[in-house]
Amino acid sequence: MNKVRIDKWLWSIRIFKSRTLATDACKGGKVKVGNVSVKPSYQIAAGDVVVVKKNGFNFEFRAITLLEKRVGAPIAVTCYEDVTPAAEKQKYAEWFLNASPTTEKRERGSGRPTKKERREIDELKDVAFDWGDDE
Repeated sequence: MNKVRIDKWLWSIRIFKSRTLATDACKGGKVKVGNVSVKPSYQIAAGDVVVVKKNGFNFEFRAITLLEKRVGAPIAVTCYEDVTPAAEKQKYAEWFLNASPTTEKRERGSGRPTKKERREIDELKDVAFDWGDDE
């Protein structure tokens, strides 16, 4: 196997959760090979460097092994080399560490909120975030 479709490869090495997401990323210009946006049917070869823009971050991968079928995560990691620049990795790490956990917590065993509690929660959110809908 000398070449494989880029959308299949991105899906098989688990960069995207589904092949549809990989295809949509290619169609949306978020996948590049050699500074050129590629279509989902682009045939990738071993050694190609693929740049994927995902969630505002630019990840770079060098293809080592070409796969058409999805494999487990431990095997998938061996099929590419992560060549993302250190600055981009740092930006991602800072974002990941600074992501705030959800503020809504309920006591364990208290179940789902009732309709009245849900209204109170929604009212608190509207006051806390002041959406600016009132004109």
